[in-house]
Amino acid sequence: MSALVLLIAVAAVRVSSRSGLPSLLLYLGIGIAMGQDGIGDVSFSDAELTQVIGYAALVVILAEGGLGTKWKEIRPALPAAVALSLVGVAVSVGVTAAGAHYLVGLEWHQSLIIGAVVSSTDAAAVFSVLRKVPLPTRITGVLEAESGFNDAPVVILVVAFSTAGPVEHWYVLVGEIALELAIGAATGLAVGWLGSYGLRHVALPASGLYPIAVMAIATVAYAAGAMAHGSGFLAVYLAAMLMGNARLPHWPATRGFAEGLGWIAQIGMFVLLGLLVTPHELADDIVPALIIGLVLTVIARPLEVVVSLAPFRVPWREQALMSWAGLRGAVPIILATIPMVTGVSGSRRIFNIVFVLVVVYTLIQGPTLPWLARKLRLGSSETAADLGIESAPLERLRGHLLSVSVPRGSRMHGVEVGELRLPKGAAVTLVVREGTSFVPGPTTVLRHGDELLVVATDPVRDAAEARLRAVAHGGKLAGWLGTGGETAR
Repeated sequence: MSALVLLIAVAAVRVSSRSGLPSLLLYLGIGIAMGQDGIGDVSFSDAELTQVIGYAALVVILAEGGLGTKWKEIRPALPAAVALSLVGVAVSVGVTAAGAHYLVGLEWHQSLIIGAVVSSTDAAAVFSVLRKVPLPTRITGVLEAESGFNDAPVVILVVAFSTAGPVEHWYVLVGEIALELAIGAATGLAVGWLGSYGLRHVALPASGLYPIAVMAIATVAYAAGAMAHGSGFLAVYLAAMLMGNARLPHWPATRGFAEGLGWIAQIGMFVLLGLLVTPHELADDIVPALIIGLVLTVIARPLEVVVSLAPFRVPWREQALMSWAGLRGAVPIILATIPMVTGVSGSRRIFNIVFVLVVVYTLIQGPTLPWLARKLRLGSSETAADLGIESAPLERLRGHLLSVSVPRGSRMHGVEVGELRLPKGAAVTLVVREGTSFVPGPTTVLRHGDELLVVATDPVRDAAEARLRAVAHGGKLAGWLGTGGETAR
């Protein structure tokens, strides 16, 4: 049975990759098919276990997302993303809760919980969909950062509403959220910096240990943040983002390992959530879920985008796309287990409403994002492909061996080795082209598909990589035409 589930899951990965559908829907379908009303007839109702496993999976997913987030893209988007994660969440909770109370007739306590639960955009859904949609980096930067940041305040709100009901003094709750976010951010940055420094200056005995060490450090960031009574989710995302931009040794292998682990976490989490659902109980909650989802998608999300981004003068077309790209996924469903665990009245109905809402609106929003981007004329222009650079430290020789892949679309194509203008202490020692290796000369012309071995002494390692990346994006005149990158002195 487990082998069959694994084969189905692998097939689901291929289907979701080709169709543009968030993998959430396919894996949830597998879990439902295995559950009580499906062919597997597996009875599962442990909400507490689901919550624990869901939190663990979310740590892995946030770590994978942080490792793949480029600082140069997210830095300009950081203020807007923070505004969406704080002000936007507050607007979304209020508007959605009001819709649930006045249009569906839920009690204010339940309405506030639902409003908080569905106000978090899902990192897994956003990362999986947006990285396949050719959008400008300023938009993807805001949306990816928002999905990484807004989990923290939403978790705090859901726990507060589920354990104490509506909060009488809102400013106390705001102060608690600010304190937990500050502690989580400080912890994540500290752990990420220490981990990056250690991995760059300590040569591990085997290259396969680097990916494990990176994920272990990310997990430590979550644990340290939670133990310090801060936001562990924010800590793990920031720590992973810091390590992802630190040019760690054996980076391609680490990135591939993290992506594979992220897929496993998604599959396990979504299948488990599907098992927790009892389909025949959903019928009475379909209409309320559709109404609340409509309020969230058509009113709350656009309003939170407009209010949060007002100081940043974002063009209306970009605001429209960001409003539609507020993808929900497994995170709201996981958060919906919190009131079940704490024994909130009507918690099963809250879970069912959130489940239906997420499935229906993810099915609508995810596949239509590329279409909307084209209609709004927001397709990203084609840019030069980035280099794949893997670094292996040569500790005893006080140097580094850089393995460089020249992808199709890189402007390094047609550049002579001498025109790379690497800093003193760095040199291209070998070129592998179409399976043949040779030692290049200064006039050797590089081509798409080439694999280069670059040896750099420890002091110029960073400058050599920066120069290679600059040439990949700006061509042989990089540095003279405004493109960054170190040059030989």
